[in-house]
Amino acid sequence: MPSVLALIGMGLVIVLAGVRLTRVADSLAERTGMGDALGGALLLGAVTSLPGIVTTVTGSLEGDPGFGLANPVGGVAVQTGWLAIADLVYRRANLEHAAASLENLLQALILVALLAVPVIAYATPDLRLGWVHPITLLIPVVYGYGLHLLRRLRKSPMWEPVLTSATEKEGEGPEASHARMSSLWMQLAALGLVVGVAGWVIGRAGLGIIASTGLPSTLVGFTFTTAITSLPELVVLVTAVRMGTPTLGVGNIIGGNTFDTLMIGMADVFYLAGPVYRDAGDPSLVLLGGTMLMTAVLAGGLVVRDRKGIGFEGFVIPLIYAATVGLIYATG
Repeated sequence: MPSVLALIGMGLVIVLAGVRLTRVADSLAERTGMGDALGGALLLGAVTSLPGIVTTVTGSLEGDPGFGLANPVGGVAVQTGWLAIADLVYRRANLEHAAASLENLLQALILVALLAVPVIAYATPDLRLGWVHPITLLIPVVYGYGLHLLRRLRKSPMWEPVLTSATEKEGEGPEASHARMSSLWMQLAALGLVVGVAGWVIGRAGLGIIASTGLPSTLVGFTFTTAITSLPELVVLVTAVRMGTPTLGVGNIIGGNTFDTLMIGMADVFYLAGPVYRDAGDPSLVLLGGTMLMTAVLAGGLVVRDRKGIGFEGFVIPLIYAATVGLIYATG
């Protein structure tokens, strides 16, 4: 069907753009002094989230609250699951061990806090400011304060992970490009435009699949469309790992996930019939709970740091994702 072909085509576009995005963002992270973890969060996290942003806004404007809310939450879940794939690619050690970073660990904790905010909104569905739930306004505040904490942490860390022969140190990996800063920023913007347009096509295709198959909106948004819109994160993660910069790759995943929570607020703002939490239904609450659990397991992996092979998080995260999808399908 045309919708499926559109998803496949846009997936290819996103994959091709994602490889170049990694190298441009890695150069900018080093040239601006952000470092791999924070650079992955701000530069890669924001740009690779553009397809999901456009897909989320498209779904909400079309009046499908389940699809609109499932896309950002599903993006966080799928992207966390990508780490299990990257663990297979990175053969030197367990990926979370090599990417031990205070910034990545703090970002995981900030992400759990951000995912807890819409849970509160679900418990108070009748509160509103205009058509928007007031708790939505708290999401960008928590996100902004989280960035402030990350900058503080980078300037004066109070503890450090134990460095081993398998731990990637800041500044390792290939040398940054010597291209002009203005050229790098222009490349980043152009690639962002490409993946943003792809996101709009994916949103329309996802709604087409819902209409033609009758599948639940939350299921399509949590699986099919987010799997495509999250491809930049997978490409960036695998590319960064193969480049020898696992901290950049893991920082991109966690930073992108943190950025994606802003889309939950966008889903509420662009759903004009009232608070999106009120109309999205209980399945979306299941998605939030499963995604929070996946993030907590990831944070545990960053702390425990299994030395070799795939750690416990590499097995548990995909199991939680599969169980969440199965529960949504069973109740849908």
